[in-house]
Amino acid sequence: MKITALLVLKCMPEGADPIILANACDVSHFGFFQRSSVREFIVFVSRTVAKRTPPGQRQSVQHDEYKVHSYNRNGLCVIGFMDDHYPVRSAFSLLNQVIDEYQKNFGESWRTAQADSTEPWPYLDNALTKYQDPAEADKLLKIQRELDETKIILHQTIDSVLARGEKLDSLVEKSSDLSAASQVHVQDNIILYARLIFLIVPFY
Repeated sequence: MKITALLVLKCMPEGADPIILANACDVSHFGFFQRSSVREFIVFVSRTVAKRTPPGQRQSVQHDEYKVHSYNRNGLCVIGFMDDHYPVRSAFSLLNQVIDEYQKNFGESWRTAQADSTEPWPYLDNALTKYQDPAEADKLLKIQRELDETKIILHQTIDSVLARGEKLDSLVEKSSDLSAASQVHVQDNIILYARLIFLIVPFY
C-alpha cells in the first residue's frame, strides 16, 4: 500500500484552473529520470480532477491498480494519490483530516490566493509519511462518522470525469504544468504513460 501524493487546491469559479495551496509527494519509487515528469503529471492530474469535483462531493478515479481520491469542501479541495490496495474509507478519512488541519492552520486565507504556493507545509509532509499505514488513517474513522453516510462517486477512468467533448490528450497539450518533454512523452503513448505514473487513477 502506497500514498504517492497529497495536495490541497483552491477551486476557481467559471472554469479557471485550480490553484495549488500545498503539495507533498514521494516519487522515490520511480526511476531517477522519471521523477520530474511524475511530479509534473501529479500536478496536472490534480488540477484536472479538482476542477471537476463539485463542492460537497467525494470522488475516486480508478485506473488499473491505482486511484486518485478527491474531496471538495466549499471550494477547498484535497487530492490523494494512492495505490489500489489502500482502503477507500481510510483514504477519505485522511483527506478529511488534511482539509480540517488546513482550515485550522490557515483559516479562510486560501480564498484570497491568486497563484500556486511553493511554501512547504510540514503537516502535509508528515501526513504523507505517517499515513502510509492505513491503520493510522483508520484511527481517524472513529471521529469522522460523516463518512458512513457519504456517497463516494467512482469513475472507471479519468476520461469519465471530463466534460463531454473534452479529451485528455487535448488537455495535456494546453497544460502549463507539463514540460515540452513530458507532453511529447504523454502524446506518444498517453495510456502507457498514465499507467507508468500511476496518476490516472480512477475516482472511487
